[in-house]
Amino acid sequence: MHQPTPPSADHCRTAERAVPPLRSAAGAPPPAPAPRAPTPSSPVTLRRPRDLPPAHDALICVALPGLTLSTADGQLAGRGLEGFYRSGRRLLSRCHLCVAGREPLPVQARMLSADRARFTGTLRAAPHGGPDPDVVVERARSADGTESIILRSAAAHPLRVPVEITLGTDLADLSAIASGAAGRDLPAGVRDAGLRWSGHSASVSVTADPPPTDALASAGMLRWELDLPPGGSVTVELRVRLDGSGPVRPAGRTTTNPLAPAHASGDDPRVQALLRTSVEDLQALLVRDPARPADMHLAAGAPWRCGLAPAEALAAARMTLPLGTRLAVGTLRILARTQLTAPGPNYGMIPGPRRDAGSHLPPGCTATEATLLFPVLLAEARRWGLPEAETDELLPAAERCLTWLREAVGDGTYLPDPQPGGPVRCETQAHAHRAALLGADLLDACGRPDGAGLRQWADTLGVAFRRDFWIDAPGGGRPAVARLPDGRHLPHLGAGLVHLLDTGLLGAGHFAPGLLDKTQTEHLARLLDGSSMDSGWGLRSLGTKEPGYNPFGHRSGAVRVHETALAAAGLIAAGYEAQASSLINGLLAAAEIFGYRLPEMYAGQQ
Repeated sequence: MHQPTPPSADHCRTAERAVPPLRSAAGAPPPAPAPRAPTPSSPVTLRRPRDLPPAHDALICVALPGLTLSTADGQLAGRGLEGFYRSGRRLLSRCHLCVAGREPLPVQARMLSADRARFTGTLRAAPHGGPDPDVVVERARSADGTESIILRSAAAHPLRVPVEITLGTDLADLSAIASGAAGRDLPAGVRDAGLRWSGHSASVSVTADPPPTDALASAGMLRWELDLPPGGSVTVELRVRLDGSGPVRPAGRTTTNPLAPAHASGDDPRVQALLRTSVEDLQALLVRDPARPADMHLAAGAPWRCGLAPAEALAAARMTLPLGTRLAVGTLRILARTQLTAPGPNYGMIPGPRRDAGSHLPPGCTATEATLLFPVLLAEARRWGLPEAETDELLPAAERCLTWLREAVGDGTYLPDPQPGGPVRCETQAHAHRAALLGADLLDACGRPDGAGLRQWADTLGVAFRRDFWIDAPGGGRPAVARLPDGRHLPHLGAGLVHLLDTGLLGAGHFAPGLLDKTQTEHLARLLDGSSMDSGWGLRSLGTKEPGYNPFGHRSGAVRVHETALAAAGLIAAGYEAQASSLINGLLAAAEIFGYRLPEMYAGQQ
């Protein structure tokens, strides 16, 4: 199964060489690092960036490798991202419906599930009727490449209705669409009960049931003359198929689904609704490893990142451990097969791309994050019941990750940035500290050496971190987001600090100690609970009082759901349930507005 190219084949794995410009999962260039803030005497010259096609208002049906994107009117006009996709290729870009020579008037568009959307419209088909519509048109569109069009008559007499559907495709890859190079529609040919297109080393067919009365290849059009009895209905079903491939078989819809059924109870009914929809969405994002179909991971997101993003896949698998360990073991196996094992400074790393870190920091290294998350996920999966045989199978890869950590730190105290002269990041030290402690417990439990050395370094890191990363200020101070090579702090208040609260699970349900002491943790909890960070809809990625705050910015003020979840879990573990409850209530309020289908991020307006 072909997936869109992962964020990059080049990864931030060395400190010796500069990494070339990277490309996103869809092949589009990621946002460039933000320039330094200008001085009053050096105004910025604004240049219009190349925009990605908008997706924020699209109805996105997901059951990977299948994907459909639609606008609210239900018509696919070939604009932007519209279309049916499979494994990152657009199979159909246009599907335009006319009934009795008219487009249906859009009335409602809604998601029925993670993989299905319904569009309702009305129209007047009788030539001498009154002002009321006499035909209701319902279109049910699915990520598996099917669309059902139902015409329902409200007329008191029989209707003979001409129906025309205009189809087209460019067979473009998602990366080409993202870069604005999708190309023109391909010429169609008539095939069986529909149309067929060929090009770009692929062919696709659309078949109809019932077969059309007429098929016009030159216009890419299928026609019917349909009889509607009073109060009756008629259905036309379209099937979009990549030639040589069978129907889409989503990994989340099989008996091997790795996520166990779950139920939430409590005094707020929104919790159960959010859990049900979230698990459904996770199932829609499951992807099988082409080399080992029994192993699955979660895609980073639709539409742009339907492939493997190592750090995100590990973090998501870790969050789903209460639903079983099968997703965790599949994700770990897949990434263990990518681990770098050649001798050298990269030995033990899990490759990954750079990630934009906002305007205050240079791009971060997700290879570092993934390498540190690997032993953490294995250690915690073992706590959640991962069988001993599977733990033993994955233990050598986890040991290589911990070897890389020890070698990267060397004789120093902190895990350095992979780029020479880069800042020492607070978030990276939190990941490293957790990996050392949970990794040490894992090694001890499996009878392997080196656990004591990891704990000793973690203790040294904690003492130094509490001294070097704490900024004293009126009201108690705050942790620094990073330290520059000259010792200066980057003091802005951002959601990256929540990783200091995520210490990880040790034996008997105890949490690992963190990098902050009790008083410092209390100050951080108070900062996260303040109106600068808590938007009322979740945690902002940057505080409102910080330079560059932008409620619509990815890492400069928007609410990023997973950071809010980490903050809430960490605050509860530290004993600050009131502050955690405020963030959880904000997420539930946002979830209700989004139909319980939370996006990755949304604007951090109050």
